[in-house]
Amino acid sequence: MSRTIYLLAAYDGTEFHGWQRQPGMRTVQGVLEDALRRVLRHDVALVGCGRTDAGVHAAGHVSSFATTASIETSKLRHAIGSRLPTDLAVLEAREVHPDFHATQSAVSKLYRYRIHHGQRRPVERDRQRYAYHCWHALDELRMAAAARHFVGLLDFCAMTPVQNRRETTVRRVLRCDVARHGDEVRIDVEGDGFLYHQVRTMAGTLIDVARGINHPDDVPEVLASRDRSRAGPTAPAHGLCLRWVRYPPELLGSPAICEPGLPPAAG
Repeated sequence: MSRTIYLLAAYDGTEFHGWQRQPGMRTVQGVLEDALRRVLRHDVALVGCGRTDAGVHAAGHVSSFATTASIETSKLRHAIGSRLPTDLAVLEAREVHPDFHATQSAVSKLYRYRIHHGQRRPVERDRQRYAYHCWHALDELRMAAAARHFVGLLDFCAMTPVQNRRETTVRRVLRCDVARHGDEVRIDVEGDGFLYHQVRTMAGTLIDVARGINHPDDVPEVLASRDRSRAGPTAPAHGLCLRWVRYPPELLGSPAICEPGLPPAAG
């Protein structure tokens, strides 16, 4: 009998060419599928919750696959883990409802963009791989005021490259929060789905506002223009991390938030 297996993974995206398998490239999907094939003794086609770009990290990336193997999921996690490189880990493996689909079942995702704000590079704190270093003066209050304009069911055409636009560029952003933690400014964006480079372009646009290049109230006009050239630059990939993905509890049989320490999702 076929079973649907849920995998929760974390990875340092620095040495990966993104999530999606690509011929001749080291990708997260490719490494995971190769490990699963060796453990399960059959080919596996992973369905991912999203395709992170090259250099983007994940603390709670979810994928799913079907298998007829009878191995217990607790043993499966350990068996996969022993075959993975040090920059990729499977945090959890469990059998879920047959209707579970890592992409289509997702209710929302949260991405975090980290900005190290200071004159000195973050090497001394071992954060150079995970935070974008910005030495320019930043006003996070202006940034937070601008971030509020990204919340809602909006057309994010101006936040994605022309050549990568989908049939529809309308997406729902549930929250876009800006907070300072010492010398680090964090942008948390939760939404039900994202376009290619959307969050990184939102971050670049907010950085321009924080630097005084644009005004917080310019954001609605930028979005209304649907013109990519009106938005800020695409912020570097290494500052971005997929923190968690939310799913309906009935498809998982347990709390649906992927990041440890967060409350269960509402039903």
